Amino acid sequence: MDIFTLSLWALTGIAFLASIKKNKKKTLGSMKMARGMMKNMMGEIVGILFLIGLILTFIPPESINSVLGKSNALISTIASAIVGSITLIPAFVAFPLVGSFVNVGASIVPAVAFLTTLTMVGIVTFPLERQEFGLKFTLIRNGLSFVFAIFIALAMGVLM
Repeated sequence: MDIFTLSLWALTGIAFLASIKKNKKKTLGSMKMARGMMKNMMGEIVGILFLIGLILTFIPPESINSVLGKSNALISTIASAIVGSITLIPAFVAFPLVGSFVNVGASIVPAVAFLTTLTMVGIVTFPLERQEFGLKFTLIRNGLSFVFAIFIALAMGVLM
């Protein structure tokens, strides 16, 4: 474990002890509520793990590395951004999925392009957004979101 993780654990422990000291009944009630919420989310978490495992089973790491690797960064970044714009995956599934892609050899720039367009651009939700906000707003928002997603991906490539 790195120092950052250890410091977060220590900070959490200190805050928990301070909370118990201040109001034990309220803290224990919060812990019971959190346990109930975790039980409700457990099915989704297991589903996410299975979905990621399924995707990584059907798409071998060599394919991910060759398509999203460092060899063709510009093409893979644009392709990832387009796929992310079209795909409708909940963010809580996308983050671990992208992490798995990076772990098997995907370059950070296409991975971030996929993730940012996935959460910022909505081709699948375009008809609903157009109906609620109008065509001009929807086109401008999605266009700017796509451009900024590419900028964010490139910035992450520089920073990482």
